[in-house]
Amino acid sequence: MAICENRVVIVTGAGGGLGKAYALGFAAEGAKVIVNDINGKAAESVVETIKQSGGEAVVNSNDITDYEESALIVKQAIEAFGDLHVVVNNAGICRDRMFTSLSESDWDAVMAVHLKGHFCISSHAVKYWREQSKGGKDVNARIINTSSGAGLQGSIGQSNYAAAKGGIASLTLVQAAELARYGITANGLAPAARTGMTEDVFGDMMKKPEDGFDFYAPENVAPLVVWLGSEQSQNVSGRLFEVEGGKISLADGWRRGPENDKGARWEAAEIGQAIAGLIDEAVPAQKVYGT
Repeated sequence: MAICENRVVIVTGAGGGLGKAYALGFAAEGAKVIVNDINGKAAESVVETIKQSGGEAVVNSNDITDYEESALIVKQAIEAFGDLHVVVNNAGICRDRMFTSLSESDWDAVMAVHLKGHFCISSHAVKYWREQSKGGKDVNARIINTSSGAGLQGSIGQSNYAAAKGGIASLTLVQAAELARYGITANGLAPAARTGMTEDVFGDMMKKPEDGFDFYAPENVAPLVVWLGSEQSQNVSGRLFEVEGGKISLADGWRRGPENDKGARWEAAEIGQAIAGLIDEAVPAQKVYGT
């Protein structure tokens, strides 16, 4: 039996790239998919591909950055397929600038699509699942968020994107902790794949090889996302996975490092030596991308 048989899944930004790969992957494993993308024609193409393969899918072009419109995505899933089990927050944009050149609109646009977009649709889905749980239903729901290596380690020229993606990583931890009581898991991933967002910066590095394993194909990321959306992942929550090619790794997040307890208030003149000692003891951080 397919691992997502009859599960209802919303995938945002599913008109191309990773989102398309996720939508097709879920459909291949028996899920009913709401293909959300502001590019309605792209979404229609994905839905048609799913239907031609015998799957079930519907088009949605509502704006994930608008709270009320996001409610319509959840409503459509329930009306079209009778339930909702998984939200995959995938949609994203880039407005790359060095911090000194970053405009307010560059900042706001990236925060809206990434961070607010993750909040809006998940908020409506969680309210639906909470009501189901309170009504006595056995809920087995999933939130799958999209962070980035930029959000975990930082990235030169992407302060807005890195801040949004770092926020998503932290959001995932809180969602997992708060929502477990309702039967909801929350996990995130930091994928590396060839998409419209990466082609300008990493086009040469990520281009499709003439033969052999296509390391940066978005289809390589889809199996992990599909598994996270299945009932098989019930005991996995609050985790963030890095995935590229055939590699899956579990990110090791911020944790308390070396400590120096004086047992009394520090004098400002003492701080420098104390900090130097802590830095010497600490495991070096991963370098910021681009340095």
